[in-house]
Amino acid sequence: MASHRRPKQPSHGYTSVLTATAAVTVALSAQSASADPLPDPNKKGVQAQVDRLYEQATQATEKYNGAKESAGKLQKEADNLHEEVVRKQAALNELRQQLGSAATAQYRSGGLDPSLQLLLSTDPDAYLDQASGLDRLSARQSDTLQRFLSQQRALQQQRAQAAEKLGSLQETRKELGSKKKEIQGKLAEAQRLLNTLTAEERAERVAKEERANRASERVELGNEASASGRTAAAFNAAKSRVGMPYVWGATGPGSFDCSGLTSWAFQQADVSLPRTSQAQANAGTRINSIGALKPGDLVIMRTDLSHVGFYAGNGQILHAPKPGAQVRYESMARSGMPFMWGVRI
Repeated sequence: MASHRRPKQPSHGYTSVLTATAAVTVALSAQSASADPLPDPNKKGVQAQVDRLYEQATQATEKYNGAKESAGKLQKEADNLHEEVVRKQAALNELRQQLGSAATAQYRSGGLDPSLQLLLSTDPDAYLDQASGLDRLSARQSDTLQRFLSQQRALQQQRAQAAEKLGSLQETRKELGSKKKEIQGKLAEAQRLLNTLTAEERAERVAKEERANRASERVELGNEASASGRTAAAFNAAKSRVGMPYVWGATGPGSFDCSGLTSWAFQQADVSLPRTSQAQANAGTRINSIGALKPGDLVIMRTDLSHVGFYAGNGQILHAPKPGAQVRYESMARSGMPFMWGVRI
């Protein structure tokens, strides 16, 4: 006869474990269905990387600006030397013609003076080593010959200087191209990282910039006067550019980088400033205390002196901050860039 056994009942402890496990499973399932997904820890890193790339791009921009300014100066110097070489060559040709006429006259009168023959047929510098031959020339011919040799040496020297300037210009243009490539690479990498953000995260960045722009419109600057009429004029010119976009290498009037804004504004006040923030850092009287700054004074930021703006009063700076931003007022304390010193022009 077959036997029938009752299944063994689970113990009370085992039942409790199963019940608890089931409850946790149900709770987690419900939570995953109703709650937002956990935030991606890399997203904050992406935002920080983008900001860092923008900072590096602005730093490279000032180096680009310096190379561009140097290239412009070298080109001007080379052009001036070339013009001088052309003038000297024309004068030299005229003296050579005078000496040739003298040689022709002597030949027709019975023979060519050996000294002139030497001059016209060999290196003229060798003539000076034969001082005994000078007495065979008239005083006028001797003076003409001396001027010819002197101008020939000056011409050779200026040609060498022009060649040196052109060599330096070529190297500077290589540096210019390298910095341009570096800037474009960092901006492209920043854009690539921005493209990895969600639409909501990108919208949040845009909203953050819009909030900064709106805060700029409501800024309280106080009534403190500028230190001089020229700084007041420059500061007023810069204020008229609020809302213009940051563009690397730009000097206005419709777009600017940081030192492009300050140099353009002072140009409107008939004051010439160097192009880069590093050069502007030493362009006037240094002011080490923020409390001693007056509206229109330059504000030098970052330890490498790669950012500059205008002190606007009440702890605010007026500047072109970074790619993707506009010329605007911001609190110096919240700019994220350390204050180095001020400069009063």
